Amino acid sequence: MGQGLSFAFTEEQQAFRSSVRRLVEDKIAPRAADIDAADEFPWDIDELLVANGLAGVSYPEEYGGAGGGAVDLGILVEEISRWQAGVSLIPAVNKLGANPILLSGSEEQKKEVVSGIAEGRYRMSYCLSEPDSGSDAAAMRSRATPADGGWVINGTKRWITNAGASELYTLFAVTDPDGVKGKNITCFLVSKDAEGFSLGRKEDKMGIRGSPTREVILENCFVSDGGVVGEVNKGFDIAMRTLDLSRPTIAAQALGIAQGAFDFAVEYCRERRQFGKPISGFQGMQFMFADMAMKLETARLAVYKAAQAVDDGDRRVTYWAAIAKCWASDVAMSVTTDCVQALGGYGYVRDYPVERLMRDAKITQIYEGTNQIQRVVIAREIFGKG
Repeated sequence: MGQGLSFAFTEEQQAFRSSVRRLVEDKIAPRAADIDAADEFPWDIDELLVANGLAGVSYPEEYGGAGGGAVDLGILVEEISRWQAGVSLIPAVNKLGANPILLSGSEEQKKEVVSGIAEGRYRMSYCLSEPDSGSDAAAMRSRATPADGGWVINGTKRWITNAGASELYTLFAVTDPDGVKGKNITCFLVSKDAEGFSLGRKEDKMGIRGSPTREVILENCFVSDGGVVGEVNKGFDIAMRTLDLSRPTIAAQALGIAQGAFDFAVEYCRERRQFGKPISGFQGMQFMFADMAMKLETARLAVYKAAQAVDDGDRRVTYWAAIAKCWASDVAMSVTTDCVQALGGYGYVRDYPVERLMRDAKITQIYEGTNQIQRVVIAREIFGKG
């Protein structure tokens, strides 16, 4: 008989979690509220992650990364998200932007992107959504037309995370307007310094503040043939495969948000006294926290099952990633709402972190595919596309 199932992290992963938690609690937690209030990209924290070797986590060592996989990245993002979800998007979105390169890029592109991220020379963003094509991403209107030695791109991308902070952008555009929808899109690697590249206004968001969200505007933006990622007209497949790989990371972010709120609320309820005893002694409160604990633990299983599926090259990664992202983000919204409730009026003010974490939780149900889309994906995996 074999050893059977294992639900434990390796000793190395446990040590990694402990080291990240110490760094986060020492350096990021004290800045969390200020980052949220200022809503400016925290360059000092970005430098901190690079200096501690965390920018290269999950990238192949052969290209200059620190090694590790989706599980390790999930641990990193979860631990940061316990205190500052906007900061967790630095490693999460770098990987989102880099995944198309890792999936289909040239050796030269892989070496340049991975080493650049690990060394702090590059941050990356992923440009898929447009003003009129969100969930229906294949309906994008951005166009790339052949030119001497490359392509000229015109279009607007919306809701681009870390736009303005990033130096490199993986961007998708239609290259065969008369082709079959979804079979006519190409992926490009675009520099912020490219002629014709510009940014729209920064969005004033409810949550994940400190992580800028802006439009990316391309007006006769020239990209050389060397900027094509993968094959021409095969970009939409790259985009969808990228989301399969990145949804477990967003699930880990949601898990961290929920866990951070839960941990804070537990300690608060142990100390807060009403009617002569801690409010943690009231059955109504105990039942609320028992329900939250069940949600958190099942979300954690789903998150790391999906991350392990990425690392194992599991053919059902689409299924597991959608389940993890959908469930963990629904749990994050539910748990943070209950944590605000547990703190009462104190939970509703910005002096306490549960208010911020509740605002942060909402986006996890929306980006990288709304939870309604995740349910569509899951159902298709069960019944087929029909």
